Amino acid sequence: MFTLPKYYAPDFSSEPLKSAPDVRWEEAAADGVAPENYHSTSMYPEYFKINGEWMLPERSRMDSSVVFAKDGTLKVVENRNLKKGDRVILGRTEKGEEGIYLHTRGFEDPEETEKDQFVFRQGRSRETSYARDYDRFFELLNYEREHGNILWVMGPAFAFDADARRAMEAMVENGYVDGLMAGNALATHDLEGAMFHTALGQDIYTQKSHPNGHYNHLDVINRVRRSGSIPQFIEDYKIDDGIMYSCVKNKIPFVLTGSIRDDGPLPEVIGNAYEGQTAMRQMVEKATTVVCLATMLHTIATGNMTPSYTVTPEKEIRPVFLYTVDADEFVVNKLLDRGSLSATTIVTNVQDFIMLTVKGLGIL
Repeated sequence: MFTLPKYYAPDFSSEPLKSAPDVRWEEAAADGVAPENYHSTSMYPEYFKINGEWMLPERSRMDSSVVFAKDGTLKVVENRNLKKGDRVILGRTEKGEEGIYLHTRGFEDPEETEKDQFVFRQGRSRETSYARDYDRFFELLNYEREHGNILWVMGPAFAFDADARRAMEAMVENGYVDGLMAGNALATHDLEGAMFHTALGQDIYTQKSHPNGHYNHLDVINRVRRSGSIPQFIEDYKIDDGIMYSCVKNKIPFVLTGSIRDDGPLPEVIGNAYEGQTAMRQMVEKATTVVCLATMLHTIATGNMTPSYTVTPEKEIRPVFLYTVDADEFVVNKLLDRGSLSATTIVTNVQDFIMLTVKGLGIL
């Protein structure tokens, strides 16, 4: 039975936090430019002392500035989005010296005795046993389906296999998907699979190449662009299976962000990198569990904008769980230093991963 880890706030009644000074701030002199000595955020909860009270921003991300807004709240803002006159928090120490406290162990019980720190294997590799990770993941998904927001970040690998497409469709249909982020390729080849039963011209059931099959995904892009949108294409061509079909059918929001190598692209794909980042950030802010699958670019981008915590509408502080799954050890190890409660990495083929997941959940 899954239990959400409890958050332990810092003891602000003890020294040195009790007598710490108020944090300093300075107005931004121009749009998109932070003042010198600005404070840059991490993924962890960070408190700022203002008028004698320690305050925590409710929505955070790493590598951003903190703005003391006119309404008295703290906003974490990317430097490019700062506006002239924003009151930007200053300070580069994190133990209270400048009214800033970084709380890295908020989800660890301070009463527990320190455990043995020796670990034979520090990294995660193909030799690692992931059985317990899968069990925890299934428990977490069942909890989050009722209490949280599950965001999936997906590469195109799912679209190349009929079973993986069907498994992900089952995840959507059974309420385990609250949002989807991907690139042009995932959506294109998933829709190609629905229309032609191919991905990049290769049969998604038999893996055999179709004659002239390399035209299939280009034809799909062209037809979606003619329809004007993915939902209209699904209606126009009576599409009735796949990941994008399930998202549209179940009104699951999705953000598709493009790259310099994209074909087409599909109408919904955001080509401007910063507009895409903003759309992704808005989706990440709602998430309580993020699952990144076989996409190095999107995984690293999402990891950089995902905090280790979020504040619920009931004002409770809870962890944000981040999973990253890839066949390449390098990709998953990029995020290992995020902290044990907020990041779990699994080295495996994502088609195998999603099949184990749906079977573990008993939905396929």
